This record gives sequence, structure tokens and C-alpha cells, in this order.
Amino acid sequence: MKTRFVLIETSHAGNVGAVARAMKVMGFDDLVLVAPRWPDVLTRAEAIERASGATDVLERARIVQTVEDALTGMTHLCATAMTPRDFGPPTRSPRAHFDRLLNPAPGAPEVPEGVAFLFGSERYGMKNDDVYRCHVALSIPTNPDYGSLNIAAAVQLIAYDWREALAARFGEEGASQLQRQDRENQQADAAQIAGMLGHWQQALVDIGFLDPTAPKKLMPRLTQLFNRATLTQEEIHILRGIAKAMRESAKR
Repeated sequence: MKTRFVLIETSHAGNVGAVARAMKVMGFDDLVLVAPRWPDVLTRAEAIERASGATDVLERARIVQTVEDALTGMTHLCATAMTPRDFGPPTRSPRAHFDRLLNPAPGAPEVPEGVAFLFGSERYGMKNDDVYRCHVALSIPTNPDYGSLNIAAAVQLIAYDWREALAARFGEEGASQLQRQDRENQQADAAQIAGMLGHWQQALVDIGFLDPTAPKKLMPRLTQLFNRATLTQEEIHILRGIAKAMRESAKR
């Protein structure tokens, strides 16, 4: 089962880093940003600082321009909206919905293959159209006089309840195994490969292997090599780690 966290039109880079940290603590690492305010948000200093060691989640993350692009492979969509929408999906607490989702009644749909949690902008929350596309609206029980949650805090609570629900359904080891399999088997997309190649290009220049004034055909050939390899997201992370080590070694 795949789990994905989707941030829609996020406006603060620091929140993206804090979300990455919240996800990693709970064992999740599939993060997609839809049209964030900053195109370079995943590498901005505020995001890296607030990630506090969860930079691998930022490195795996993808930026897309539409919500539809963020939902590939997802079969069950959960909005996070405090206010129910007329004509929208049913509103449930996370724990109640997760129990219902992972322990379906006879005749109900089977456990989904991919679950996505959608979070709206810090400034105005989720748009109605994005809530309407979801199967459920998750409402975190809060103080009725003050229910405003920071987006990273909301992600932390949802991720915790989802992890607990997975462990209750599949056992702690079973839930962890599901998450490991997702990381190891999920194929990298074109944006992730391009980002990794950009990282490698910088590293190759740093160690003196690539002359940026006379690059010849090295990068196109590497592009074709990695395209033929059909890399997974986990392999992208390993290759980025190598490139990072190359750059750090060159600086020393």
C-alpha cells in the first residue's frame, strides 16, 4: 500500500521542511507539492533547516503543477478540511475513518492500493473543488474555540494516526515492511531523474571530471544510461547521496 502526502499551493518554505520532518518520524517519505509559492522550495535554506535531518524526504519530493498530476497511483483520497462542504464527501475523524478503511465491512470496497492525504494552502485551506474530488474529509478533533493547526502539526497528527492504524491492521513489522516496499519499488519519475542528473552534473564539475565550458556529450549520455536503468525512488536517493559526498569531498 502506498501512502502519499500532497501539499497544495504551499506558501512557506519552512513549513515544507517541517512537513518532511513530521513524515520521516512516522516512516513516510512520498511528498508531492502542487504549485508551491517558491519553485525552489525544496532547496531553500528555510526548508532544509526545518527538515532537521529529513533532507532525504525533500530530495525525493516532487513538484507538479496540478492536483491531478500529484495523484497518479492513488486510489483513495483524503482531504483535510475543518469545515464540511455542502455536497462534499463525508466528514470523519482520522481514527474512525482509518479503522473503517482498513477493516472494511462485508461487501464494502477492499483496502485501497494507494492513499493520498491532501493539505491546502496555509492562507486559505483547501479549495472546494479539491475537497469534492476526495472520498472523505478528515477533521482532526480540536478545541472548538480555536481549531487552527499549523500544516506541519496537522501532517504529524494524520501521519501518527495512519501509522497506528496500519500497525493495528498489519502488525508493526508488517506496516514497516509495506512502507519499505513502497520506497524500494516505486519507480522514479522524469522530474526525479532530472533532479538527480542536475545534482550529478554539479558534483562532476566540482571534482574536475566535467569541464562546464566543454561538456561534450557526457550529460546526454548519462541521461540515456539512467533512463535505460529504470531507476526506483530509493536508487535515486542513493545516487543523490553519492553526488552529495562527491561535492563535500571536493570542498575539503
